[in-house]
Amino acid sequence: MLADSANPYIHMATADNTRRTYRAAIRSFERWGGRLPTQPATLVAYLSDQAAILNPRTLAVYLTALGQWHHTQGLRDPVRDPVVRKTLEGIRRAHGRPKRLARALRLEHVAAFLAALQQQPDSLRKHRDWALLQTGFFGAFRRSELVAIEVTHLSWEPEGVVVTLPRSKTDPHGDGLTRALPRGAGPVCPVSALERWLVQADIQAGPVFRAVNRWDQLQPNALSPGSVNRIVKALGEACGLDIAPMLSSHSFRRGLSTAAAQENVDFEQIKRQGGWKHDATVRGYIEEGQQFTQNAASSLISKVADLLGEPETSNV
Repeated sequence: MLADSANPYIHMATADNTRRTYRAAIRSFERWGGRLPTQPATLVAYLSDQAAILNPRTLAVYLTALGQWHHTQGLRDPVRDPVVRKTLEGIRRAHGRPKRLARALRLEHVAAFLAALQQQPDSLRKHRDWALLQTGFFGAFRRSELVAIEVTHLSWEPEGVVVTLPRSKTDPHGDGLTRALPRGAGPVCPVSALERWLVQADIQAGPVFRAVNRWDQLQPNALSPGSVNRIVKALGEACGLDIAPMLSSHSFRRGLSTAAAQENVDFEQIKRQGGWKHDATVRGYIEEGQQFTQNAASSLISKVADLLGEPETSNV
């Protein structure tokens, strides 16, 4: 499909997720009736036919994949044609819609999840989810990072535990990812939660977060990334949260950053704990967390209420 199969290093230059996306793009194009290599006119027809079916962002990614295919084959890239680009822009204007984002976990949500877990009968699954929830939230981990944690990645210190992953999604060159989880007081402590889970499950090597079958028996394999999403959604449903369908593993990262922003935690501390590379991403989360506390309208509402001479909570 892509001209990198003969050289293993060229193959490794592209992340697996990116390669899967490229394959999906080519399959979509070929199912529609397209053939590679292709021409700008064919791409314009493909975009026009798929505009009402596929999200404009998906079409943009698929175009990138098709362009990359031509590039790696040493062929002229039809995606660069001005008519193709204009067609995509028109589709964005006609069919564009906001990206659906995972809802951030608030501190009260985390507390509700922990309370719900406390009410469950003692089991391996309960201990695992207790540790998974606290590690994921306070460490602002991606789901792929959570399930990749192994016992050898944990360095225990008096102040907490340091998790060092040799590789992560935004670390393709293997520079390593490090997150420090501090000890807490009482039941809210990601460090003691991890310690208890490892002891209860008798995990001394290999993956930390593992599958547990219906008979509460530990499995040797790590949890799948999709399982993390299901665990978070199930906890949301158990707590009766109306945002449960919009929760996912990414709610950990959004939740940590927005909750820290609400508590006025320093920008660099938030960025470091989440391992974000770009300031703009962190600023977006901070703005979300402070959209009511740092709101230009807040003081104006109070001012108008003072001028009106009535309590702010009064109803007409």
